Amino acid sequence: MRRVLLLEDTIARRLVIAVALAAGVTLLLLQLFFTFGGTWAKPDIQATGLVQQVATVIRLVDAASPSERARMAMAASTDTIHYGWYDVGSTVSGELEHGRYVEFQIQQSRAFLEPFLARRPDRIVVFQEDNPVSRAPGLPYDRIRNPDAYFVGVRLSDGSWILGIALQRFWGFYPFERLLLQIMMLTLWVVAVSMIASRQLSRPIEDLADSVRQLGHQPPSAAIEEAGPREIRLVARTINGMQAQIQRFIAYRTTMLAAISHDLRTPLTRIRLRGEYIDDRKQQADLFRDVDEMQAMIDGALAFFRDDAAGEASTMFDLPGLLQTIAYDYNDQGHAVDYHGPNKACYVGRLYALKRVFTNLVENSIKYGTPPTIDLEQQKDGRLIVYVRDRGPGISQEALPRVFDPYFRVDTSRNRQTGGVGLGLTSAQAIVRSHGGEIEMENREGGGLEVRVLLPSIRQNGRNVSEPTHMGHTREKTAL
Repeated sequence: MRRVLLLEDTIARRLVIAVALAAGVTLLLLQLFFTFGGTWAKPDIQATGLVQQVATVIRLVDAASPSERARMAMAASTDTIHYGWYDVGSTVSGELEHGRYVEFQIQQSRAFLEPFLARRPDRIVVFQEDNPVSRAPGLPYDRIRNPDAYFVGVRLSDGSWILGIALQRFWGFYPFERLLLQIMMLTLWVVAVSMIASRQLSRPIEDLADSVRQLGHQPPSAAIEEAGPREIRLVARTINGMQAQIQRFIAYRTTMLAAISHDLRTPLTRIRLRGEYIDDRKQQADLFRDVDEMQAMIDGALAFFRDDAAGEASTMFDLPGLLQTIAYDYNDQGHAVDYHGPNKACYVGRLYALKRVFTNLVENSIKYGTPPTIDLEQQKDGRLIVYVRDRGPGISQEALPRVFDPYFRVDTSRNRQTGGVGLGLTSAQAIVRSHGGEIEMENREGGGLEVRVLLPSIRQNGRNVSEPTHMGHTREKTAL
């Protein structure tokens, strides 16, 4: 049982694998670094023992008699470093004394050598083969065979010089440079491990969040795929169970309310029949007006519940074509409704539900304002925004927060004679939100109302479905 749990896909297991993989890749990169890194991969100059060796030779030569110094320097030479001693009056001593050097290199070499010397030397020089001093005659190295030689010279107490020549560089970076390299490599390793581990942990969560967002575009019976680590599968299973409970609750509520609204028609019909026997015509007219109003409210409620229970499946359609069709239909009725936006932009959603939303918004503008303009824009993140703008009286600031409340009516601009019971915008908001979007409303500067319908981008196969191809104004009718 424990073995099965260890093999099961879990977040902890993914984290361990990610860290282990990152560590393995790091070891491989380090091996490749030491194999092909050249100078970078060589040890520090102090770790090679070169400084101590040069300091030892300098102390011995300085302590020897002048007649023995040249022979002793020659005897101290090896295959990797050659030594030479030069008296005060020699040509090499003059070249070393009057040469031009890089002060930083001198200070760095002094810091390396002085701790190993018996006394602080009067002068230390450091240079490479590109310095003219390296071409002084009599130096113990072959310029052709060793084009990358390194030189360090120390002036002794009697004014003579001892010169050490490393025939090639067999040490790596100096301590400060090596520290910078280590910090850089450590930073790259931490970033790489963090990216791998975070991706392994965040990708299942992102997939789950994307699946939850897409539920609004799927049939009510759709379920989230229970895939990924065990913890993510458990969350998906819980969400599927919760969704099933919510769907059952909505079905029960819709059926009950629709039945109540339907059953109310029978007593209303009896009230109307009995009203025919009222002799007072004014009372009869008032009664019939109340009955008609109640009937309108019941019809609106039934339409609202039918929309809720319809369960229309999502499909891909041309959103600009839908908006243009609505605009042309109202133009055919004598209302100058214009559309501005792309000629084509695919969208996945409930076609007829969204058509009812935009038709309701346009109809409200025509009834209570002016024939509106319909504008479609696509944001950089793939979201689509539909604007319905008119130049009517607008809505008071006090009423704006409540316009989407069920049965709320703006009494200052609407009356019962214009029709509607206050469920149109409520239904529109419910439809848009079921698509994962939002509907907003605000007054325009200079008068009028602007309604914004924000629809989220729908992704399929890693790309946005909505792809506008041309911006402009078109009058060509598009069939649905």
